[in-house]
Amino acid sequence: IDAVNSVQFSNHTGYAHWKGQVLNSDELQELYEGLKLNNMNKYDYVLTVCDPVLGDKWDGEGSMYVPEDLLPVYKEKVVPVADIITPNQFEADGHSSHSEVMDMLHSMGPDTVVITSSDLPSPRGSDYLIVLGSQRRRNPTGSTVMERIRMDIRKVDAVFVGTGDLFAAMLLAWTHKHPNNLKVACEKTVSTLHHVLQRTIQCAKAQAGEGVRPSPMQLELRMVQSKRDIEDPEIVVQATVL
Repeated sequence: IDAVNSVQFSNHTGYAHWKGQVLNSDELQELYEGLKLNNMNKYDYVLTVCDPVLGDKWDGEGSMYVPEDLLPVYKEKVVPVADIITPNQFEADGHSSHSEVMDMLHSMGPDTVVITSSDLPSPRGSDYLIVLGSQRRRNPTGSTVMERIRMDIRKVDAVFVGTGDLFAAMLLAWTHKHPNNLKVACEKTVSTLHHVLQRTIQCAKAQAGEGVRPSPMQLELRMVQSKRDIEDPEIVVQATVL
């Protein structure tokens, strides 16, 4: 694994303080040049996932994480080379219908699109959020097949850092394992998150004590403790094929 990190922080930014460095484009290029000089950049199989991390909604209002002048870079350079893209509803442009948005994102390049959260009403009530997925596949005959799924996921009353990274990583892994079955890939991805978050909440509450809200440190995702669930998750959240 050739890990090229764009930042190096003492801890994630959910804490009150952090220290470290944010690499600029020249510094990132220098790291790549090191791989290139040693002829270590000859990858025979590349599967790319893009989690945009551009912004989100709070209390119904959208807010950007990044300057708006970066949007053309994502649209024109990043998204077209991605195999998988995992925007939230705000990043996917909630002004259009979800079907139109997924078609638009497919047209930009990615064969797999998963909208990780939306404000669509769930028949299970307001305690659930909706995940929508779409996968474009080509048959040996050359024809295109579309698979679309929907998942209703119970909301969790806690703030975690790293769930988006975990979702994208698991979706990448399970899409590799099940390249022609978006339903199974998403079920395994979301079920993994369910197990990790439930274990994290249980541990955090035990550490914090009864009636005390857990701290960011106590809510660190229990990744190592969830090794078996990451490798072979029990399916506890089902997807519906649309």
